[in-house]
Amino acid sequence: MGLISKLRSWSHELTPYFIYLLFVATLGPLLFGYHLAELNAPQDVITCTKRSTDISTFTSLPQCIPMNSTQIGLVSSIFTLGGLVGALFSGFLAAKYGRLLVMRVNTLLLAVGPIVEALAPNLGLLAVGRLVSGIGAGVSVVVVPIYISEIAPPKERGFFGAFTQIMTNMGIFITQLLGYFLSHGQMWRVILAVAGAIGVLQLLGLLFSVDSPTWQADHGDAREAKANLKRIRGHKADISEEVAVWRVHDDGNVDEEQTPLVDEDQTAVQRVKQEAVGIISVLRDSTHNRAILAVVLVMMAQQLCGINSIIMYGVSLLADLLASNSALLNILVSILNVVATTAFAPLADILGRKICILASIAGMGVSSIMLAVGIRSSIPVLSAISVLLFVASFAFGLGPVPFILANELVGPEAVGATQSWALAANWISTFVVAQFFPMVNEQLGKGVVYFIFAGVAAVFWVIVFWYVPETMGKRDADEVWGRNPRRED
Repeated sequence: MGLISKLRSWSHELTPYFIYLLFVATLGPLLFGYHLAELNAPQDVITCTKRSTDISTFTSLPQCIPMNSTQIGLVSSIFTLGGLVGALFSGFLAAKYGRLLVMRVNTLLLAVGPIVEALAPNLGLLAVGRLVSGIGAGVSVVVVPIYISEIAPPKERGFFGAFTQIMTNMGIFITQLLGYFLSHGQMWRVILAVAGAIGVLQLLGLLFSVDSPTWQADHGDAREAKANLKRIRGHKADISEEVAVWRVHDDGNVDEEQTPLVDEDQTAVQRVKQEAVGIISVLRDSTHNRAILAVVLVMMAQQLCGINSIIMYGVSLLADLLASNSALLNILVSILNVVATTAFAPLADILGRKICILASIAGMGVSSIMLAVGIRSSIPVLSAISVLLFVASFAFGLGPVPFILANELVGPEAVGATQSWALAANWISTFVVAQFFPMVNEQLGKGVVYFIFAGVAAVFWVIVFWYVPETMGKRDADEVWGRNPRRED
């Protein structure tokens, strides 16, 4: 099915309430992207490298916070450590207490962290605020992709799963745009504070949201699950096929009230309650080991191929070549990231997840070599084109696709724990790039590090080709891995 026919189909199938849930939930990933790039444009102003003659807007707070390169690296990377903490515990909590409850509680972190950042009078409190914001972001990028995958129409999970990355890119764009206009005086504090307002907005939106029907059915509340699925799909929608793939067993004695939304000629079913699998126990289960490794490897590839070297350090990286235009290039990169990810999103449901990832890694590898040559040879045009191709390649597959893999490679009882391990690997990889990229780039000479990124891309291309299975068109994890369906009596 082509993109045009898909859009026509979606215009009839998608409900306003589903669009509402999609938007509210993905405000979390938006804040992840926002915090990831919030220090990029105003870095020199925040660290007192550039001093402004503007009258202080917040007279009780210092205009800037003196920091050297090591300290700014710490403040940048501590966000990723917070993300690691949030990623590790949120999957199990979401599996045990529900996706919606965890997202609601998490908005407190998403609101408080930015407030602490914006009002920070010193390095310590700025770091604390970044840490709290990181925990909130870590929770979001684990729980939100699971939630979206479970409320999205089954045949379009790849497309709507990409909205995690689309909104992450939107957050990056917003903060880059604000940074371009507000990187003076104390206005950098406004950039940091805006994230808190978005956190409050998400909390209000989640008050009118429903939990994942899949999670509710998995925890024995089949009636509520079907009612919520009807609300998401529309009251005239046929949900029998979606209900049928929930792991169920026949039960001829089920109360009629428990199955009012299933076709009358269908055998009554009652969902078997599945206990949430913890982050330690999931490693001991041989059923899930291959899936965990596959998702972890793809998540590592997402970061270690070098995307955040551009997102977090693009302005300073290209400043020597492009002078004042480096900030504008970063805004253009952010716009391209949003547009390309949105445009390429349907391809995961057309070409397949694996093909998109492989093509993405290959494109990033080639672009890395071009960027290295452009920087080393001082060719601004080649460097600029390489950055744009690098980002477009990332948007083709490695950006959006990894977030939906966990939900397709394991059953619902283990998806939370699997996503936690996957995002933990992602955050550790992000920390490695955030902390060591400036150092390696300086020690080896500007641009040489992108030859390393190209080599890393080649290694991950081979790993994905041989090890990661295709999930498109498969009913569940059992079919993906060629196992007999697990049913309980």
